[in-house]
Amino acid sequence: MLIKIMTEGVFPKHQQFTFAAHKSTPMIQGLPSDKSIIKHVAIAGNIGAGKTTLCEILARHFGWDVHYEDTESNPYLSDFYLDMKRWSFNLQVFFLSSRYQQVLRILNGNRTVIQDRTIYEDAFIFAPNLADMGLMERRDFENYLTLFQSIVSQVKAPDLLIYLKASIPTLVEHIQMRGRDYEGSISIDYLKRLNERYDNWIGNYREGKLLVINVDQLDFSSNKEDSGKVLEMVQAELHGLF
Repeated sequence: MLIKIMTEGVFPKHQQFTFAAHKSTPMIQGLPSDKSIIKHVAIAGNIGAGKTTLCEILARHFGWDVHYEDTESNPYLSDFYLDMKRWSFNLQVFFLSSRYQQVLRILNGNRTVIQDRTIYEDAFIFAPNLADMGLMERRDFENYLTLFQSIVSQVKAPDLLIYLKASIPTLVEHIQMRGRDYEGSISIDYLKRLNERYDNWIGNYREGKLLVINVDQLDFSSNKEDSGKVLEMVQAELHGLF
């Protein structure tokens, strides 16, 4: 069975957007105004998990900026889907560089930013999966990991990492519903491989605060009650950071 996938979001991915906070809810209720602001919230999850949707919900509610995954200006993406083995290393290095620049802008800025996909996911999920599938040379993968380790040693982890955990049926449903004809066709097995890597990575994540949201149980994209529950969960984690 083949399904169409790639990235999430409805805006050009190289752009940054600012959302005004919802008028009925203060940005972070009950927190002293002299406290340092939370700078970096990141959302991780498999393709179709709902990362961009949740980014936009949280950004509107809290008045945060959003940094989307850079696909519009990616010079390797189309070539990668034509010849994955030839362009996999180039593509992963581009994404690593792009996310590193995003993190630097976040850390050097003075506003709270929510990031659609983290700097960790290519290194722990996508790049090793490509290597195991024989679509990235082992020496290229090892070179990539060395570069990644040098970069992450210079930046701090997100203040809060939100992981969207979703089963394969939920991912497939979301991907088919959005029906993007420009997305590449991959197998269900590929999604399963990614899910296994995500679960392993999250199970060993110790870099910072972590919130896991079960997307199978909380339909925050179309159910207002579930959306409210997710906002309450995030709000509770934000209070816990102070």
